[in-house]
Amino acid sequence: MPEINFLKANWDLLDGFKSDQSKGIDHPDVQKPVDDGTPVIDLPAVQPGVIPDISILEVINSRRSVRTFTDDPVSLEELSWLLWSTQGVQKVLREGVATLRTVPSGGARHPFETYLLVNNVSGLEQGVYRYLPLDHSVAYLGEQIPPEKVAGGCLDQPFCGRCAVTFVWSVIPYRTEWRYGPVSHKVIALDAGHLCQNLYLACTAAGLGTCGIGAYDQEEMDSLLGFDGEDEFVIYIAPVGRRK
Repeated sequence: MPEINFLKANWDLLDGFKSDQSKGIDHPDVQKPVDDGTPVIDLPAVQPGVIPDISILEVINSRRSVRTFTDDPVSLEELSWLLWSTQGVQKVLREGVATLRTVPSGGARHPFETYLLVNNVSGLEQGVYRYLPLDHSVAYLGEQIPPEKVAGGCLDQPFCGRCAVTFVWSVIPYRTEWRYGPVSHKVIALDAGHLCQNLYLACTAAGLGTCGIGAYDQEEMDSLLGFDGEDEFVIYIAPVGRRK
């Protein structure tokens, strides 16, 4: 079945293939630029004490998908911790060609952007934000998307809109394709798993909960975030809130 071949090891496709990187074509940006005039909010630095003193064994044993949340807010410090844990930049390589982050990525390509649908985060207005990992800040993109629209875009899963903040990860495939060409899409799928697992563990450590969502309407969610569905599109969703 050709439609599942992208999930298989297919490195033979690179035999004789010349990537854009090898052609000397400029590398894609590691972070989408921010339009002039867009409000940018610096996030608190991640410091000891933001999360309880908890062992990695306890975190792994306690990790569960959580679909029911309290009405209590997530703090800005906690949101900062979650963003750093999932896409935080530790080092910029070769003048911006690549980045080392808190999650692994094939070839250090990190093809994702993190969007936040904020409903109840102390210190942030409700609205849509994008994480800027190079500066550890968030850009305010616009007003809150009605929770019922978010839930509808997630195939009528109400908790996706009734949470403190919904993480929506988009993918920009060319960041990986620039190096890996026709084998990029298996790499991207693996990278998405690394990303969300770190969110699970970071939430568990902080006493929060999340649930990775792969069941959503592609066109509807892309439309809600203004993606073209080709050069950038939604790849994974994760509502976050305080556990009951």
